[in-house]
Amino acid sequence: MSTASYAGGVPSSPLVVGFDLDMTLIDTVPGFGAVLEVLGDELGVTFPVLEMTAQLGPPLETMLSGHLDEDAIGPAGDRFRELYPAHAISSVPVLEGAHEAIAAVRRHGGRVLVVTGKYPRNAELHVEHLGLDIDLLEGWVWGVGKADVLRREGAAIYVGDHVHDVEGALAAGVLSVSVLTGGCTRAELEAAGTHVVLDGLADFPSWLDAHMA
Repeated sequence: MSTASYAGGVPSSPLVVGFDLDMTLIDTVPGFGAVLEVLGDELGVTFPVLEMTAQLGPPLETMLSGHLDEDAIGPAGDRFRELYPAHAISSVPVLEGAHEAIAAVRRHGGRVLVVTGKYPRNAELHVEHLGLDIDLLEGWVWGVGKADVLRREGAAIYVGDHVHDVEGALAAGVLSVSVLTGGCTRAELEAAGTHVVLDGLADFPSWLDAHMA
């Protein structure tokens, strides 16, 4: 674990903690890859699935942009989201420590948000399938766009795996906690300005207990 200085101190009650979804709470790689394979078959395109699933975080259309003609990107993104429920929900597991991290927030009397760039209904399907005990899900928000949700809901902490999650937390003026379960390295996350880096959510409960003490 690594930490940087943070002027906010211990959050006021009630505690509100936001989590990113993909590669923070859930391992989206198998589902995302499966949908890419099906989409590629339909379009006659061979997507570099391993490369693309190693870089999850940016909006889907951004990820598709290097592999399709510009006028095909929007329709392909729509079709990806249509295919997603049938090919990506059952194969995607929670990441280690996800349920325990949420439970840790509950022990401190807190509310749990999921703030994600994912298409909202597909995000809801993951939450329902995996039994994630959350209070609110906000989808289709990226980077600094997450700040509006975090401020509106009174969040004190935002947990994510990507530098864009750090950007959202900093823009909202909340504590940025990063996990190393996604495609960004510790150095990249620290360079983006995150306050805390954990190996994964399994380390979050003990960190939160210490932070709230």
